[in-house]
Amino acid sequence: MSFDLFGLAPALRRAVVDMGFESATPVQTGAIPPAMQGLDVVGSAQTGSGKTVAYSLPMLQRLLNSPKAARPGPRALVLAPVRELAAQVDATIADLAQHSGLKTALVIGGEPMPPQAKALQHSVDVIIATPGRLLDHVRRTTGWSLDAVSMVVLDEADRMLDMGFLPDVSAILERVPAQRQTLMFSATVSTDIERLMQRFMKTPLRIQIDPPRRPAEGVIQRVFPVSSAQKYDLLFALLQSVDATATVVFTSMKRRADMVAAYLTRRGIEAHAMHSDLSQGARTKSMQAFRESRFKVLVATDIAARGLDIRHVSHVVNFDVPDYPEDYLHRIGRTARAFTVGDAMTLMTHEEKSAVLSIETFIGAAITRAALEGFPYDVPPRLTAYRPSPLSRFGAKGVGKVRRRLM
Repeated sequence: MSFDLFGLAPALRRAVVDMGFESATPVQTGAIPPAMQGLDVVGSAQTGSGKTVAYSLPMLQRLLNSPKAARPGPRALVLAPVRELAAQVDATIADLAQHSGLKTALVIGGEPMPPQAKALQHSVDVIIATPGRLLDHVRRTTGWSLDAVSMVVLDEADRMLDMGFLPDVSAILERVPAQRQTLMFSATVSTDIERLMQRFMKTPLRIQIDPPRRPAEGVIQRVFPVSSAQKYDLLFALLQSVDATATVVFTSMKRRADMVAAYLTRRGIEAHAMHSDLSQGARTKSMQAFRESRFKVLVATDIAARGLDIRHVSHVVNFDVPDYPEDYLHRIGRTARAFTVGDAMTLMTHEEKSAVLSIETFIGAAITRAALEGFPYDVPPRLTAYRPSPLSRFGAKGVGKVRRRLM
């Protein structure tokens, strides 16, 4: 569906063109019309489905069509579970609002409160916030309030509840006028989500976008069996052998992200860790440097990678196999974005075999088993049908051919 059919204000249509959007995604097609009519909407959609634009355009359209209230304070509020997602949402909304004169403020933990308080007092139109930090500001009553808010968006509501933010979210919604429009987006609709809907929404329209069970066409997937003792060495050898523009390495724990980044840096591959224990300043600095290609390897946990949208990521490596198949799709979706091609490599120990089989069952396809020729395996991988892989993207360093078999 073309964005021309939504009846957007000229300033918003111009921004959509500037951002290169041509056709709306399924969640945008389903959510934008009813949201622009003022209905409460619950959208079930995964990260990367275009939901930020799906709620931002109706929100900005509403603000443009409505005169500013006599009461001071923001008129729209977006809540997100983690800082990185909030920052990504803020950037997207700012891009969509660039010709409209509407102003945004990012309110997240890990940043000084005084500049945020100052921004909130200066007639911003939209707040994008994490629940805990916003509630800190609300309770301090720093010269502003939520009394003028007419639209609230809960982004990744399931993640917010999983992270224990239900009390904070409830406390915030109780401070927002009851006469408002509420949009909620969540990958799943749990019992807690249902209760939140019943308590704070008015007969919401439900939009179900089935989550993708297969990766994007451009993602080349391979599983590399390896012993636990050689995981670090194989990771290093793989990174040396590929011609990568940028690589994201996923770990299951924050401590392991630090260990992997330190190991790679010691071996001559500059790598930075990204997880929730780092200060917001450190995370922002690393992300900016990664986007600017000042280093090529980012080692991240799943939560830290929420909202990560870096178009030049050519490789994703699962150092740890994720426990949930949905997280596997989320991880490998960090590459092959915008219809490009990317590599997804998973290091699998014997203990992680069942998790890989669960992923294969979920996506309905076997993943290529591969071995890096020339690597000194202490236990030879259980590969039976050796042949050169036509999918190999190993680059000019020519460390070796990839052998594979399908299981």
